[in-house]
Amino acid sequence: MIIAEAKRVIRLEAQALSALADSIDSSFEKAVRMILASKGRVIVAGIGKSGLIGQKIASTMASTGTPAFFLHPAEALHGDLGMIMRGDVVIAISNSGETEEVLRILPIVKRIGAVLISMTGKPLSTLARAGDIHLNVAIKEEACPLGLAPTASTTATLAMGDALAVALLVERGFKEEDFALFHPGGALGKKLLLSVSDMMHSGTSLPVVNSGMLMREVIFEITSKGLGCTGVIDDEGSLLGVITDGDLRRALEKGTGFLDQPAGELMIRNPKRILSNELAAKGLQIMERYSITSLFVFENETSRIPVGILHLHDLLKAGIA
Repeated sequence: MIIAEAKRVIRLEAQALSALADSIDSSFEKAVRMILASKGRVIVAGIGKSGLIGQKIASTMASTGTPAFFLHPAEALHGDLGMIMRGDVVIAISNSGETEEVLRILPIVKRIGAVLISMTGKPLSTLARAGDIHLNVAIKEEACPLGLAPTASTTATLAMGDALAVALLVERGFKEEDFALFHPGGALGKKLLLSVSDMMHSGTSLPVVNSGMLMREVIFEITSKGLGCTGVIDDEGSLLGVITDGDLRRALEKGTGFLDQPAGELMIRNPKRILSNELAAKGLQIMERYSITSLFVFENETSRIPVGILHLHDLLKAGIA
């Protein structure tokens, strides 16, 4: 019985969304064009469940390139109407189209000079008729068996808000990089904002040894810097190769004679490299492709002198994965 009821609710709401998609008409395009043409912000208003949906719609718009915020109609009646400016677009949400608090702010919205988009389930309601544009989110029935709790109606309203936000996103040419700017704390933001220079070890933290240094001293450099490798450079500071923990283990299997050999004889030549201004996420891709844990960093393509080293562990700690 419980599972059957859950399936009934989900199927009914899916049907409501399907019907909503079929009902989209020129009013939707006009609403999108109106918002795009506006030099102001989008203010979403609603009470109760419509208010909760409105908050999500405003949040989605704000994070996808359309400046927006939520305004509680009751608070608006006590001073917050000052947040609305001429040129703004107000999206007023009410399934019935007769919510008192929402209707009471309409005359002031009009007087200020903001554009009104009404979103209701009743095309003949007061709110629907007051809007410069009406978006119809009518449903056949609520999923609630009593027909009382907003269920399918709030799902339809949310979907309409998502459709608006995404249509605006597409029309604005909003890209991943733009999204990352508004989500610097998220995984995508880190991937698209953090550069190699932000993550690399440099200065005295950069493990490097001269090609003539004996391996017993090289081991100390690798151990003290704690990155599992060291670069091998010539007298001018140009990178010649790299020696890793793995190279040391393989050498030890053959005995300890290598300890008195110079680093230049055991190093691996032409290690993988990356530029300091590239995204740290690109460094992770290179490491995964070649099954390595470090990349030496250079200022430009022609430089041979490393300015830092990028390590896999630092990328993983930063959430770039």
